[in-house]
Amino acid sequence: MPYINIRVTDEQLTKEQKQKLIAGATQLVVDILDKNPETTHVIIDEVPIDNWGVKGVQYSTLKK
Repeated sequence: MPYINIRVTDEQLTKEQKQKLIAGATQLVVDILDKNPETTHVIIDEVPIDNWGVKGVQYSTLKK
């Protein structure tokens, strides 16, 4: 049972974009690992930009 966790910043990801991520990630494990899509789980975590760091600073600071 594959478990895929995708983490993105919480910057208005649409329901359609989430569905495309879920479908695409599922298809990758089907194509590459020959896994069953019926037992493949995909979780999307939306992380507040204050809780995301890059280059040693909060992402929210870089977005300003």
